[in-house]
Amino acid sequence: MQKLSWVILSFIILSCQSNTSKNTTEDTTQDNIKATKVIKKDTVKKPKKTYPYLDEDNAMEFFLEYEKENKETKVRLTTTFGDIEILLYNETKFHRANFIYLTKLGAFDNTQFHRVVENFIIQGGNTDNVDVAKRRRKIGHYLLPTDTNRGFTHKRGVISMPSSDIENPHKLASPYEFFIVQTDSYHLDGDYTIFGEVIKGMDVVDKINSVRTDEAEWPLHNVYIEKAEILE
Repeated sequence: MQKLSWVILSFIILSCQSNTSKNTTEDTTQDNIKATKVIKKDTVKKPKKTYPYLDEDNAMEFFLEYEKENKETKVRLTTTFGDIEILLYNETKFHRANFIYLTKLGAFDNTQFHRVVENFIIQGGNTDNVDVAKRRRKIGHYLLPTDTNRGFTHKRGVISMPSSDIENPHKLASPYEFFIVQTDSYHLDGDYTIFGEVIKGMDVVDKINSVRTDEAEWPLHNVYIEKAEILE
């Protein structure tokens, strides 16, 4: 009887050890799986791409290379009055690349249509937002040359580049601004670069063009470009 008791006791002890070993093995295995997942996640993390500060010496060379790898042509502007979708022309590759580049960097987000001329144009891209101004200073300070011999005209709905405010006999364009033609304005042909057209949302352009403005043609109530985003 005593011998039987020792056998039962030994069996119980061995069973407990076996369960403890099993639990430890399972815990260790789960920890290894978690560790493997963490390591795998870390190894596939893509490094953040950096870009040079753009100025008059390197901007054109930069966009020449950038446009080869960034072929997007459609952008949506979400405005106070609704969405405007734009098709950018491949023929004006520097201006297309510039617009795509700045869109991806958020340079047009929280800016305004700051100049509205009834039955003529709405001009966007300017801002009094300090954060946007800081972001743009980090991108660069440069101008774009005109590219006006592509056969495009300033018909209703096209998007074009205004010239810079500085003394500018060659009509070099400010990269951060643009205007959309609300009414055919062929007298602008040859002076400003047309680089795209509105494919959806001209009703929104018309609404913006009808807002009241002050003497400087700035809307009395700010009309925002809340967000610019790439469609394709």
